[in-house]
Amino acid sequence: MSQEHALSFVKDELKKCFAAQVLATAQWHDAKPQSVDEVCGPDLQNNPGKIEALSALVLGQHFMNFSLWHIEDDARRKDVGDKVIADCKRTIDGFNQRRNDFMEKVDACVVAVSSPYLASGVSRYNTESLGAAVDRMSILSLKIYHMREETERKDASPEHIASCERKLAVLGEQRADLGNAILDLVDEFATGLKAPKVYYQFKMYNDPALNPALYKNK
Repeated sequence: MSQEHALSFVKDELKKCFAAQVLATAQWHDAKPQSVDEVCGPDLQNNPGKIEALSALVLGQHFMNFSLWHIEDDARRKDVGDKVIADCKRTIDGFNQRRNDFMEKVDACVVAVSSPYLASGVSRYNTESLGAAVDRMSILSLKIYHMREETERKDASPEHIASCERKLAVLGEQRADLGNAILDLVDEFATGLKAPKVYYQFKMYNDPALNPALYKNK
């Protein structure tokens, strides 16, 4: 097996992940899971060391983006009181923290399953981790779904429909480009040009021990 194909199993799994994001986006608009545990069981969330965990972790990450998308819509309403908006903000913070946690788990899974096939001593890294790029694929799948909805509106002007159709085409191209770039990055891992790595976000604002506005007012 050539170096380029040493991580073909990771690329194959990522392709399944990209398709699963699109499918889940449509399915969850009909029936959203009640919790992330329905999408990605606790065992896989806490033990991201096997390739079969990757799809589950990516869908767990996608569930956070799916939830955030609709709460962000509500947070911009003008017909509700400040308490509703404040509650939205706190909910957004919680989902965003877990979204970042899942990005790290996706990266940890990729590092774990790739490590036996990687060259030693590689110290070049991508500007964006693979988990962060997969997160962008998730967001693009949501943008595409909702932009397509805009092209199908019966109450919108022809100009609005045409504008949204142009944007939809661009979003589709961007998602295809990003998917190919992610697969190319895996090839770079396989050939030893770069190495995968987990980048920890260490979000401070949700941590009462790190946010001065929280620990100074205890």
